[in-house]
Amino acid sequence: MTNKILILGGQGRIGASVARDLAAHHSDCKITITGRSRNLKQLPDLNFFEFLALDLDDINTLQKAIADFDLVIHCAGPFDYRDGRVLEFCITNKVNYIDVSDRPGFYQKAVKYRDKAKTAGVTAILSTGVFPGISNCMARLGVEKMDKASKIHLSYLVAGSGGAGVTVMRTTFLGLRSPFEVWMDGKWQKVLPYSAREVVKFPSPYGKLGVYWFEVAETYTLAKTFDVDTVVTKFGSVPDFYNYLTWFTAKFLPARLIQTNEGIESLSKISYQMTQFTDRFSGLGIAIKAEVTGTKAGKEIKHCSNFVHENTAIAAGCGTGSVAQLLLDGKLNKPGVWAIEQILPSDLFEAAMKSRGIEIKSEVIKR
Repeated sequence: MTNKILILGGQGRIGASVARDLAAHHSDCKITITGRSRNLKQLPDLNFFEFLALDLDDINTLQKAIADFDLVIHCAGPFDYRDGRVLEFCITNKVNYIDVSDRPGFYQKAVKYRDKAKTAGVTAILSTGVFPGISNCMARLGVEKMDKASKIHLSYLVAGSGGAGVTVMRTTFLGLRSPFEVWMDGKWQKVLPYSAREVVKFPSPYGKLGVYWFEVAETYTLAKTFDVDTVVTKFGSVPDFYNYLTWFTAKFLPARLIQTNEGIESLSKISYQMTQFTDRFSGLGIAIKAEVTGTKAGKEIKHCSNFVHENTAIAAGCGTGSVAQLLLDGKLNKPGVWAIEQILPSDLFEAAMKSRGIEIKSEVIKR
């Protein structure tokens, strides 16, 4: 039986990557992408998919649309602006749900539906892109190598725009608005966004580059999922001068520029235009380093895993597309609402990445 899949925000760079990944790896499905209007001039290959004109604020049309599908994949960010209505409608209509949400606030809204999803027999999986998504699964790989994990340290590096659209820029600036809580030394503590620069050695072609505190969903979910004392999530950009510009924005720009939607929109468009120029030199890639510290057989060890991909948006498509494929194949059937690291076993994760030509390189360092 052909599975009917609805990708909300499917005309965006991330949503389009998810659609392409699913089409390549799961032939027994019919994919419909949405947008407010059909606009495929820059992405002509999306004509291969069905299109549905849909405004997420049109509640009645949204609910009716969801009822016609077997799986909904929510890629319409920024998730700072989203509530749980899509998930709620999926539960009402007994439709499985996946998203690419990247904000702790959205996770906290969505997880409140866990009991309703379980009762309805609906599996809902949150934060399934690249970071969060692949990054969370890399952390799980390390935790499972320990008798007792104590610290998870995730470092992300994105070159230029990463091949994503202006929405990613909006998400970045929204993350600079205010201090956020992190799980450190066994308690929740506030840190400033884009603070505490740390130089991390990433795999080739990147090398040593700076990363800064940045709030993503796994900042919160990893602390809830695993019994660890500390979770660090730090982000950096290539070229490095973007890091200094972002740091300056967080520290010195007038509040009205990052506290209002108009200011966020202006900064996002300017930044996106800048990356359209620098992308030709920096590339569009991503690197993730996941370091998990803990003990094994009474000795302290560190598990380090690395991920590199030449295109960030495509990597996000691989992360979400692989989860969708596993769910459609009946391998992740677990009613409820889950962060990705809570439901995806490491063996399935590694096999899914390998099937897409992605190698997660890992090593254990005895200390």
